[in-house]
Amino acid sequence: MEQQNLSSTVTEFVLLGLTQNTDLQRCLFVIFFIVYLTTWLGNFTIITTVITSHRLHTPMYFLLANLAFLDVSDSSVNAPKLLLGLLSQHRTISFNECILQMFLFHFIAGAMVFVLVMLAADRYIAIYKPLRYLTIMNRVVCMGLVAGAWLGGLAHSAVQIGLILQLPFCGPNILDNFYCDVPQVIKLACTDTYLVELLMVSNGGMLVIVMFIILLISYTIIFVKIKKHVTDGKRKALSTCGSQITVVCLQFIPCIFIYARPFRKLPMDKLASIIYTVITPMLNPMIYTLRNAEMKKAIRRLMSRILSSVKKL
Repeated sequence: MEQQNLSSTVTEFVLLGLTQNTDLQRCLFVIFFIVYLTTWLGNFTIITTVITSHRLHTPMYFLLANLAFLDVSDSSVNAPKLLLGLLSQHRTISFNECILQMFLFHFIAGAMVFVLVMLAADRYIAIYKPLRYLTIMNRVVCMGLVAGAWLGGLAHSAVQIGLILQLPFCGPNILDNFYCDVPQVIKLACTDTYLVELLMVSNGGMLVIVMFIILLISYTIIFVKIKKHVTDGKRKALSTCGSQITVVCLQFIPCIFIYARPFRKLPMDKLASIIYTVITPMLNPMIYTLRNAEMKKAIRRLMSRILSSVKKL
């Protein structure tokens, strides 16, 4: 590997991946390939169902479709590199590709955090102001909220990458992970990174913690409201909010573990990374479809239409 001076960056990084055991690599490849396919199938089904079913043209399902798109995008940033690394012993990534991967990952993950907050706000309005719900959450507002989520993710990612690009990289160039991420890359800088790490934790870790606390408070208020006012839709509301809380915990808890602490290597780091980059995007559509009767009915109607079309051919 060509070593360069302090004023330039290294040309590439070496990813150690999940394991060096060849037999285990093959087994993990099969498992994560199935997970990746399931992620695409589940989230694409949700997106298609929401688009084609007029009954699902509501603010909540519009936000769920956007979350499904973010799940597919999030998984596609890192999962292909993970799968390639399990097939090959040549696990290198160029410096520019590494920066791009980090930018896209934090861009999408940041947008996802804001969409999850919007889903909580949507449920709050639907339960506390049911008569004005569709007026408040109209199409223009929903589009504006989603655009704001993407802009928020862009701002978060731009800050992270802007701070990293200020650092000199002259070696070593080995990353003990299956993808490029801020905590590992920043440790390879040829300078003291204490201040930059503090800014990173403030930007990323504190954002995740604050959003998580806001979401927990919001859903607690919603549950209190649901329990005080017993209606025919109580069970449906509890199921919907329960699904969203499950997704929030799966998304936020591993992120807090990784980003809301000093960037030091811990044995659980890779497992936490696997959960929120590969597993959670697959579980999100399952959680929503298995606990949402309206979504399951819409999917069955979509499958019936598809099968009817196939039979006519």
